[in-house]
Amino acid sequence: MWSSHRFRRIGGTNNTTSAPNRWNSKMSTGSCPARRFWLFKSEPSAFGIEHLAQSPRQTAPWDGVRNYQARNFLRDDVQCGDQVLFYHSREEPLGIFGTMEVVKQGYPDTTAFNPKSKYFDPKSDLTNPRWYMVDVKLVRRFAEPLTRDQLANDEVASKMLVLKRGMRLSIQPVSPAEWAAVLQLAGMSTWHES
Repeated sequence: MWSSHRFRRIGGTNNTTSAPNRWNSKMSTGSCPARRFWLFKSEPSAFGIEHLAQSPRQTAPWDGVRNYQARNFLRDDVQCGDQVLFYHSREEPLGIFGTMEVVKQGYPDTTAFNPKSKYFDPKSDLTNPRWYMVDVKLVRRFAEPLTRDQLANDEVASKMLVLKRGMRLSIQPVSPAEWAAVLQLAGMSTWHES
């Protein structure tokens, strides 16, 4: 069963338990060099780009991922400095609403250790974590979301995994050409343009 990424920020807290200090190092300030490109999906009613914009320092953990392939991306491949497209899923309008930067690479998802969390996993423990998360910082919100139709009508963006039938993975790699095409559709010439 597919489970989309969802944040649990209610009333300004993240409802997670504390993890050991080795996992709670301070978040980066976003000074990491860019490496790769990704698309992260989230249901906007759970945690949309507006929630991220209202988070302290516009930075929050990307937690609650409960798919092994997506977990492997977060644990093994997503790095500090990577650039991310923020995609609103399952609720209209579906599409890309902005960009983020990874400011802390994969570390154990503490929601898995919290019995009060709906993402609690009794098989995940502090010595053998099963699930991972990263911290992301908002880079920009697009003036208008890029809809699936807009992406599908672009020669390069139409090849993105998010448009493939049956693709429900909440963490997806994006090619440099696809990244550039998305930013061009959003009216931006380069990935680092504010």
